Amino acid sequence: MNCACRSCIGCAALAICAIFTISASADENPGKPETRPAILSSPVTHSDWMLRNPPPKWGPEGVRQILDRCKQCGWKRVYWRCFDGGKALYPSKLLEPAHGYDEENYHRDHGTAWVLEKLKDLDWGSYDALREAVTYGHQIGIEVHAWLSINEDDHGYGLTSRFSREHPQFRWMRRDGSAFRTQLSFAFKEVRDYKLALVEEILSYDPDGILFDWIRTGDVRDNPHTDSGGAANYGYEIPNIEAFRKAYGIDPKDVPNGDEHWVRVRAEPQTVFMRDARKLIRLKNPRAKVAALVHNPWGYRGSPTDTPYDGNLRGLLLDTGKWAEEGLIDEAVAAGYYRPGGSPEAAYNALVKETGGKVRVWLFGWLGGKDQFLGDVSLAEKLGAPQILLWESDYVALAPANEEVVRAMNDYSTGKGDQTK
Repeated sequence: MNCACRSCIGCAALAICAIFTISASADENPGKPETRPAILSSPVTHSDWMLRNPPPKWGPEGVRQILDRCKQCGWKRVYWRCFDGGKALYPSKLLEPAHGYDEENYHRDHGTAWVLEKLKDLDWGSYDALREAVTYGHQIGIEVHAWLSINEDDHGYGLTSRFSREHPQFRWMRRDGSAFRTQLSFAFKEVRDYKLALVEEILSYDPDGILFDWIRTGDVRDNPHTDSGGAANYGYEIPNIEAFRKAYGIDPKDVPNGDEHWVRVRAEPQTVFMRDARKLIRLKNPRAKVAALVHNPWGYRGSPTDTPYDGNLRGLLLDTGKWAEEGLIDEAVAAGYYRPGGSPEAAYNALVKETGGKVRVWLFGWLGGKDQFLGDVSLAEKLGAPQILLWESDYVALAPANEEVVRAMNDYSTGKGDQTK
């Protein structure tokens, strides 16, 4: 499931997120199948690590513990999460640093109040965990990329951003005129400027790349986000309506919600943001890789019948084909949540086709143990996928937990035998 709670309460299986990326030159054809061994890496949500038992130590020493564990796994890259819903996991000047939850929150309402108790004394404004991660990661030979959940201003609910609270007029609107609780619309220049300022703040840390996570979309009480056909049921903000009227001379409410022209008008603000973000990243750090976590034609949010996505363009209003054509992203991965008929292989092939072979597409998979890990590696090699994303690092936990799969990953990374047999 696409877990509402950032600690993934309710997930029954052990899941470890890792990204396998080959050491290909940026000048090579990204659509060309790869045959070389993959490099392993993983996203890191610091606040989720602090819920583990035992957790890392609080403070810089704990950041180093996490990265040392990543090193033990043989990962060469980590994707350090910067935003927890609408809060910052670093001492941001634009977002409130994470320090407890709003009074109204997911955990209080869903029987997981122990999360609130465990995190209540932790203040991500008290020291710079992101700075420590970038600095120490580079010291021990790990790339540290910034993972930005750019499309949400809450998570589950209870982590609402100050900007969304102060500017409710900039939120998503449905066809019937009702507003979403927290979700901000990129149709407004003010929102795009705010999000770009966050990107600029993150770039000051000199990360090795930026991963734009577009699939996380705020308060779960606003589900569904699509109509029964899988087309986005939002985007009826005034700038989009005016753009459609100017282009076609009619009101968008006079055409079906899933009308192709109306879908493309609603997708354009996200493309405008990605153009501006790419320019900013090139200016500040030309070497930084830009990646996007998007969805697949069988994707869903919450449950398979709750919010079914009919792909990225119609379901999430993301024109990833245009992003690839314009060189706005270097890499992309389709999230691994599938309705019947979907699979990691199908999602991978769909995204390769969607992006026209112009970007390096990762394979997404869930790892429950050594056998699953080796199976995902085998599938990645079969498809020629340069990366595979398995969700996510805190499920490894600190030693001595899960040593069999940790050894398997390290052996694969260091080339100790043929691990795919």
